[in-house]
Amino acid sequence: MSQRRRLVVRRLGRIGYAEGVELQKSLVQQRVAGEIDDTLLFVEHPPVITLGVRTRGATTNVRADASALAAQGVEVHETGRGGDVTFHGPGQLVGYPIIDLKPDRQDVHRYVRDLEEVLIRAAADFGIEAGRVKGYSGAWVGDRKLAAIGVRISRWVTSHGFALNVTTDLSGFDLIVPCGITDRGVTSLATLLGRDVAMADVERSVVAHFAAVFQRQIA
Repeated sequence: MSQRRRLVVRRLGRIGYAEGVELQKSLVQQRVAGEIDDTLLFVEHPPVITLGVRTRGATTNVRADASALAAQGVEVHETGRGGDVTFHGPGQLVGYPIIDLKPDRQDVHRYVRDLEEVLIRAAADFGIEAGRVKGYSGAWVGDRKLAAIGVRISRWVTSHGFALNVTTDLSGFDLIVPCGITDRGVTSLATLLGRDVAMADVERSVVAHFAAVFQRQIA
């Protein structure tokens, strides 16, 4: 059995979205060059709406106008990840894997399914039965999305990733049509459980399942 590749986990706390994007770009370059190990970043973002490549920069699925967003301190950023529009805010665990999928995981669809598997297993640790919905990415509980996924892959090194609602104020999603899906909603671990959930506990669960699914050794 081959030795598992190392995975470095970095918990950065709350950082601005633009700062997070620039950090990812730098780390991707370093990973492509073989200068760093596979890395999993955990962050929380201040309230921000991000536009995936599917939007082509259009704000069609942003319900609030620019003045309303500014009044609430919500930024809007175009981003290079896949998918449509989503919301990030405090209480949401955002994970940015910077990992090299070579030599044996060079399959975009498999990568997304593997991220879903990590999130579904993590939800199960808290007694929540999450699953997949045909035609949509992410982890779902019924018709409500618990975690969103939007990825970018360059030279088979990944960036962007997933956003798991832990204690997120879900009213932020009222500002948008989440992922451009009109007939489904969003939820959080706290909403489903009826109690607060410690972010550190969720991080530990996600790390353990990420290492298992992706066959990595935590550094």
